[in-house]
Amino acid sequence: MKYFLTFFWTFLLVEMLTYVVSSMTGAPFEFQTGAIIAVFVTLLLFVVSMIIPNEPVEKH
Repeated sequence: MKYFLTFFWTFLLVEMLTYVVSSMTGAPFEFQTGAIIAVFVTLLLFVVSMIIPNEPVEKH
């Protein structure tokens, strides 16, 4: 479920960002471009979450 929700919110936010940036630059909005970027960003989030350690930091 967390994978689906991560993709869902990433998809929505990337599509919103794609729409705003294309409107500001005067380029036509491309839904497919935002969807492809959303897949890559979701995969990047999963990889980064695997790399970051989950253990608490020891106090010195």
